[in-house]
Amino acid sequence: MTHTVNDRTATLRELLERQLSEHTEQLTELTGYTRQPGHGGHDPDTLRRLVAAARQGISDTSQALERMAEGGYGVCAACGRDIPTARLEVLPSARYCVPCQQRR
Repeated sequence: MTHTVNDRTATLRELLERQLSEHTEQLTELTGYTRQPGHGGHDPDTLRRLVAAARQGISDTSQALERMAEGGYGVCAACGRDIPTARLEVLPSARYCVPCQQRR
């Protein structure tokens, strides 16, 4: 049983690390566009929203990796119950179980 939990954690860690890399690459690319005349063909407001979304993705993913390192990953920040694996597979940086997220 423990082996399965360790496998699940390793798989989710890999997913989070991949997401962190993707968000970082996206932010780097978007930041470059903000410095170009014409913003690389992007509307300035859209570009600002995309940059904000990439920054939020980096923050959420980094926090999830930190929770994982500290042993609190996969536990709902509101009710303290385990977040179902299916939810973590869809949204690995989830801080809340579905019922608590819906109440927020």
